[in-house]
Amino acid sequence: MNTGELVELGQQLRVDSVRAAAAAGSGHPTSSMSAADLAAVLFARHFRYDFDRPDHPGNDRFILSKGHASPLMYALYKAVGAIDDEELLTFRKHGSRLEGHPTPRQLPWVETATGSLGQGLPVGVGIALAGKRLESADHRVWVLCGDSELAEGSIWEAAEQAAYERLDNLTVIVDVNRLGQRGPTRHGHDLDAYARRFQAFGWHTVEVDGHDVDAVDRAYGEAVSTGGQPTVILARTLKGKGVEAVQDREGLHGKPLPEAEDAIAELGGPRDLRIRVQAPSGSGTSGAGAPSAGSTAGLELPRWDKGEEVATRNAFGEALAALGTARGDVVALDGEVGDSTRAEFFAKEHPERYFECYIAEQQMVAAAVGMAARGWTPYASTFAAFLTRAHDFVRMASISGSGLNLVGSHAGVAIGQDGPSQMGLEDLAMMRAVHGSTVLYPCDANQTARLVAGMADLDGIRYLRTSRGGSAVIYGPDEEFPVGGSKVLRSSDRDRLTLVAAGVTVPEALAAADALAGEGIAVRVIDLYSVKPVDRDTLRTAAEETGCLVTVEDHHPEGGLGDAVLEAFADGRPVPRLVRLAVRVMPGSASPAEQLHAAGIDAESIAAAGRLLVEEAIVP
Repeated sequence: MNTGELVELGQQLRVDSVRAAAAAGSGHPTSSMSAADLAAVLFARHFRYDFDRPDHPGNDRFILSKGHASPLMYALYKAVGAIDDEELLTFRKHGSRLEGHPTPRQLPWVETATGSLGQGLPVGVGIALAGKRLESADHRVWVLCGDSELAEGSIWEAAEQAAYERLDNLTVIVDVNRLGQRGPTRHGHDLDAYARRFQAFGWHTVEVDGHDVDAVDRAYGEAVSTGGQPTVILARTLKGKGVEAVQDREGLHGKPLPEAEDAIAELGGPRDLRIRVQAPSGSGTSGAGAPSAGSTAGLELPRWDKGEEVATRNAFGEALAALGTARGDVVALDGEVGDSTRAEFFAKEHPERYFECYIAEQQMVAAAVGMAARGWTPYASTFAAFLTRAHDFVRMASISGSGLNLVGSHAGVAIGQDGPSQMGLEDLAMMRAVHGSTVLYPCDANQTARLVAGMADLDGIRYLRTSRGGSAVIYGPDEEFPVGGSKVLRSSDRDRLTLVAAGVTVPEALAAADALAGEGIAVRVIDLYSVKPVDRDTLRTAAEETGCLVTVEDHHPEGGLGDAVLEAFADGRPVPRLVRLAVRVMPGSASPAEQLHAAGIDAESIAAAGRLLVEEAIVP
């Protein structure tokens, strides 16, 4: 396209953005209009993509980080022929693929769900990392950001990671339109303010008039030719560009234009220009390329003998290294605690597939999302407590339909002297609340190894909780642990109550059961290693046969194991007599044994609760 055609294309994208929002009666047309020229030049002159083959390894990747400007993205899809005008006008309507903020669930050209600002660039860093370090690919990653989202800390986590990794295959386009939702942004149209910040992180910066299509074209060319560092293009634009009644005016964010027909006429009316997007070059890779589907056929997991003392975090690290040997699609990411999570075991065996994200948990999870989008199978690990920082990224990954393995170590009061700031006591609730998630909490090494391997082939968000201290191996290495299952460790037809435990509370429950058995009280013990989905059948049978359940968890009472058990009886059947032992105090520093006792979840406390339930309390 020549200069005049690019200008016309920009106007078409504006018109179609206005039309889509008007048809929906909602949306963000003014945010789309400011970036229309930037998008027109990118797709017509520089973007390489086969819309008939969105999985082509040579395709460039485009991420609309300012996801509220989805009318612009859908207008682009119409211009390239991926959707038609009729579908464009279904924007935001029930059953339409064109959601208010883009997701990849039904649109194969969308890389990741956006709309929670500050996430597009971090995910783009993950895709660029995969291209550069894993695939030796020559495709580029283009991310269109808004200026408001540059206030998010996740943007700067991504900026530092990208510069550190020298991601010259990554270009960020910032639509500096000056106006946020409620008024002006922090730096307005001061491009230099943004440039200084990116330069401080080691980026190549280009400042440009975002409505001068020739200048934008030159800026993109400069980005493509810049080696050794990522490039950010800071484009000065006007929100609502082209319509006098809304251009650069406050108070119009997130609203269809008040006089849409007049605005469309002012923009020159509808057009039907078509973009011939450049095809990707060759296979798009000079090396291994994106991974093929993984297989565990040759997997040899580590094995431990019963009675050995092994921390489940150690078992995770060894199992992950073994899984990486069997499957070339497995990658590991860690937040500078690999010596504690034991992800370092994978790093030593497979350094080319290990990514150090430093203490930037949002970027770690986002990079994992980006790699998953490229077909890799990521395992991202840090302390369970620190995953709370990245919860919004986990939530958005679920919306994307991303396949992600997360591992939280150092969970619960059982970590001991480090105190409450390091104790994950909310993680089970947090991960159970994520749509379609799987939550696993193993108690011994062989169980951990099996679950680590099994996670790889599950869908959605998968979370594994590991423990710091050693625990006795109670299962043989050939035992199977299906997701959604449990293990009944003690059982008889004389059982008067059931203890339900997971992780570090399993040995405590077994010890309590032994103590109660010595007093003539038969007790059933269930290892509920699958916290979500939960083994409803086993729990219901236990309730029917014993009448009483005691749940024991190294977690706050809200949202954890006890709630998971209670939900097994949410179908209208009678709820059994239930006691929930959990961490209800604010811990301090103490030994692991002292912590468990103070929280009331050690063997002594469990036995006491059991006696009270069967009304055989010992009164001195």
